[in-house]
Amino acid sequence: MLKKYLLSFCILFISLPSFSQTKIAGKVIDSYTKEPIEHAVVSIQPQNKNTITDKLGKFELKITSSVFSISISIVGYNSQQIKILNFVKPLIVELRRGNVDLKDIKITAHADNNSFHTISGLDLTLRRPVNTSQDLMRLVPGLFIAQHMGGGKAEQIFFRGFDCDHGTDINVSVDGMPVNMVSHAHGQGYADLHFLIPETVESYDFGKGPYYTGYGDFCTAGYLSFRTKDALDKSTVSLEGGMQNHARILAILNLLSDKARQKGENLYIAGEYNYLDGPFQFAEHYKRYNLFSKYTKQLNTNNKLSVSASTFSTTWRASGEIPERAVANGTIAVDENGSPYVVTSPSKLIDRFGTIDSAQGGNSSRTNVIAKLTTSFPNDLILENELYYTRYYFQLHVNSTFFAEDSINGDEKLQQESRDLFGYNGKLSKRNYFGNAALASSVGIGARIDRTYGTQFTNITEQYKFLSYINYGNISENNINAFIDETLGTGNWLFNVGSRLDYFSFNYQNSIRNNVIASPKINIQYTLNSKIQFYLKSGKGFHSNDARAVIGNDGLQTLPAAYGADLGLNWKPIPHLYINAAAWYLYLQQEFVYTDDGTIEPGGKTRREGIDVSARYQFNNWLFVNLNINLANPRLVDSAAGNNYLALAPTFTSTGGLDFKLKNGINGGISYRYMRKRAGNENYTLTADGYFVTDLTLNYTRKKYEIGVSVENLFNTTWNEFEAEEVTRLKSESAPIDQMSFTPGTPFYAKLKLAVFF
Repeated sequence: MLKKYLLSFCILFISLPSFSQTKIAGKVIDSYTKEPIEHAVVSIQPQNKNTITDKLGKFELKITSSVFSISISIVGYNSQQIKILNFVKPLIVELRRGNVDLKDIKITAHADNNSFHTISGLDLTLRRPVNTSQDLMRLVPGLFIAQHMGGGKAEQIFFRGFDCDHGTDINVSVDGMPVNMVSHAHGQGYADLHFLIPETVESYDFGKGPYYTGYGDFCTAGYLSFRTKDALDKSTVSLEGGMQNHARILAILNLLSDKARQKGENLYIAGEYNYLDGPFQFAEHYKRYNLFSKYTKQLNTNNKLSVSASTFSTTWRASGEIPERAVANGTIAVDENGSPYVVTSPSKLIDRFGTIDSAQGGNSSRTNVIAKLTTSFPNDLILENELYYTRYYFQLHVNSTFFAEDSINGDEKLQQESRDLFGYNGKLSKRNYFGNAALASSVGIGARIDRTYGTQFTNITEQYKFLSYINYGNISENNINAFIDETLGTGNWLFNVGSRLDYFSFNYQNSIRNNVIASPKINIQYTLNSKIQFYLKSGKGFHSNDARAVIGNDGLQTLPAAYGADLGLNWKPIPHLYINAAAWYLYLQQEFVYTDDGTIEPGGKTRREGIDVSARYQFNNWLFVNLNINLANPRLVDSAAGNNYLALAPTFTSTGGLDFKLKNGINGGISYRYMRKRAGNENYTLTADGYFVTDLTLNYTRKKYEIGVSVENLFNTTWNEFEAEEVTRLKSESAPIDQMSFTPGTPFYAKLKLAVFF
């Protein structure tokens, strides 16, 4: 039935007649790289009609006269206005990169149902301080990350009232390839972005809530998608060094000539080495190696090929989490070589940056290959075919309870897996025009195949001696999906209706379970004019469960659904002020609870409601301000009041700052991160402390070089980056104690950078 429906739908929207009418068609490209520019706003005067460019930079609009003017604008480029007489041929518009001017930004309807293109474009163009690719996540308003087990592990994510663990409730992808790992040894949805070199990112896109047909598993709180550059505008070599024994070397090199670029062929390579000891008494010795290359070629007028390959490896030691009482009492510590000792002198009391178990740490590697072919057919039909492959390895030694479970050998755990990941994404899209209406149609199919080898959760000693398996085995998990999406724009209205179907097959220890979930979406936009737009989003999403839990525990739902709605607006009350605001609601059939980073328990039904507000204001041609405020009320549904809190779920967060870009090359910014204290457990008898941290960056940028300094925690605030309830027992204690454990946030930390461009 599904196959027949998809086939009928494809025939329908391919053959749908386009009514005879006079149109203007064209393409918008980057003046230097000659690459197409997506999401550029194209306006026709005097008709005052707007549209946006597609993936190939193409646009089309109906016109009623032969004399008109066209304006094109997008964040990060100089706007362009063209007066056209007797238009005949398709128009090629080349935009130059330039300064940001909020006055030129117009609010338009987006056929892809995204309300945040303007914000993401502004924030990436103005370049908030970024230390790693994982920190790029912080560009999403309301998204916070925390590291608590050494620099090499994927960060904990907090977003829209969720403690997302390492990615359980947010879908993360790079160039269409999923980052989240299903049935991961450390936690479901584990999203480690460290393989992505920040300087290779061309753009990022995000959405809040489960309203997008193109994103399936883990898209409950939302999604985050990065796109790497197809071409370089310059080559770069950069050196960084700073406190905590930090060193970073980066090189991004264009490998083809300008002549090749003019013909639509590009090839570049990027490499990175990163080292950091961190602020801990027991140095992290964090090392990371990254290598990335991408080749793109315009095969002919209608076909574009893109092939990329990347690999990274990392090793680190971890100080881990320590109970609050260990710092207060100062009874246990390790020296700089990791050897344990009993404190006998007040001068050796363990401080916030001390370590209890020096055996913690890990190593990880990931190699990716992505190939994508984009084909343009007549009548605005676009076909995208993408194949990807990942080879992945992960090993982590962790001990967050010390001697609570085993008073003799300790509670050291080994988490380990090797994985092959294969995938395909296919999408067929088309725009049809009839009368004053436009219909954007798309159908997609996809497949993801995960094979893990020797996935284990094991009890070991601090000397890494095997004790017993908690679980061990190979995992096979398959996901086949299909979606249909229709967006009708007529007058000031835009209606989006779509549905997604996902099929999962779980195989663990020769036990198999199959499940299917359908996820409908309905979204509406009303664009009153170029200054204000209202939208209503609604839909169903889901996050899958770990295969080990699916097979071994009938109390857990395999694909618990999420139901949500957003009511929001995009607004420009004055030319240089842009505001996005929304009230939202989200209900989950089942919350997943991860205990001791590996054991999964059902958490019950949950609900969340909240308000998000983001504002971007431009004081003048060099000074900008940004502000994000995010409120959430996360609660367990079936628990009594006072016992229905969601541990660690954020309730009030805010980020903001000032960014400046002077004509003389001086640029930078000062920014803050604020998270209010929140419940540490379900009855709020334990508390996760809040924090307010300020960062600073200052650069002097010229055509051929850049010198910069960046400072984290400018005012040397004492703060906890991560906290969690743990039942722990120190070696000197007679019984376990239920208490908050924490990983301290970095103190004042400065680094210098020198980059050369050519």
